[in-house]
Amino acid sequence: MTDLAGKVDQPALIDVVRGLPEGCYRRSTSRGLLYVARDAAVYVVLLFALITVDAWWAVPFLWLATGLCISGIFVIGHDASHNALFDSKRLNAFVAKLALLPSAHVESAWDFGHNRVHHGHTVKQGMDFVWHPATNEEWSTMGRFARLRHRFEWSWLGAGFYYGRNVWWNKMMRFSTEGKLGGTIARERRVMLLLLAIAAGAVGYAGWMAHGSVVGVTWMIVKVAVVPWLFFTWMIGFVVYVQHVNNDIRWYPRREWTKFRGQMEGTTNLRIPRVFNFFLHNIFVHVPHHVDMRIPFYRLPHAMRSIESGFPGVAITKKLRLRDYLSTTAGCKLYDFDAGKWSRYPTKTAA
Repeated sequence: MTDLAGKVDQPALIDVVRGLPEGCYRRSTSRGLLYVARDAAVYVVLLFALITVDAWWAVPFLWLATGLCISGIFVIGHDASHNALFDSKRLNAFVAKLALLPSAHVESAWDFGHNRVHHGHTVKQGMDFVWHPATNEEWSTMGRFARLRHRFEWSWLGAGFYYGRNVWWNKMMRFSTEGKLGGTIARERRVMLLLLAIAAGAVGYAGWMAHGSVVGVTWMIVKVAVVPWLFFTWMIGFVVYVQHVNNDIRWYPRREWTKFRGQMEGTTNLRIPRVFNFFLHNIFVHVPHHVDMRIPFYRLPHAMRSIESGFPGVAITKKLRLRDYLSTTAGCKLYDFDAGKWSRYPTKTAA
């Protein structure tokens, strides 16, 4: 049965929220601080290792581990920015700003783009800017450079470049707006850049002490700061992609979008090896996080079991597999919002 807007009768998102057990919202300040301290300690150890180790075979592993660690600290900051990690808003705000520093994210800009826009309009045409698909019509009007960039960013390799350009650069570093929010973002960005410059100076000094040359200073900064950040950028771009893009996820025109569709059907729960979840803090248990951002990350599995019990077969839950990612990046290029289907690029003769 459908209403005048063509929407199939379905539960409201509030029905899902009301069905969640009270325990899903229980926060522990000590537990939250323990996660913060643990991740910070691992990060410091990895930074020390990157500063002191130059073995060609060890450095790539340290880059990967540090990139994963930055991702974990980022998830901590993401939770605190949602006011989900602690009961205290002041402590959440402090930890969010601190935890987003290694990834060079401005918390107030992140709060606006992620917490308000992405979560408020998940998979809605023209509103959710993260991995928003282009249509065949938009593809036909793109110039050669825009098409080449789209082909690369939507390939299996391009997740980091997409995130770095579209989210970090456009929505974090270049973003500005008027009023109090604009002033807050500009001020926090200046403070962040100052702190990162001081950190880069300290790392550069370590490079000078170790190598005694400008080349050594440059290499130390690249090795310790730049490359791990690039690993993080690819990781977070990949994470958001697999959470919101595949053939089972439909993006909706505004007239058909509902909160239930966006938050229950517009993302996924993906099972990953425990060793990765040590760093990533249940970020792949994503449906309950979209249902209610107030749930702390360590309660998400509990909330997911409740959702699957109350609304069986609605949420997409499966194992994260490389072949699925490769298949999705090969087939999900353009989107038909009316038909609700992904497609590949047009053939050369049609392009």
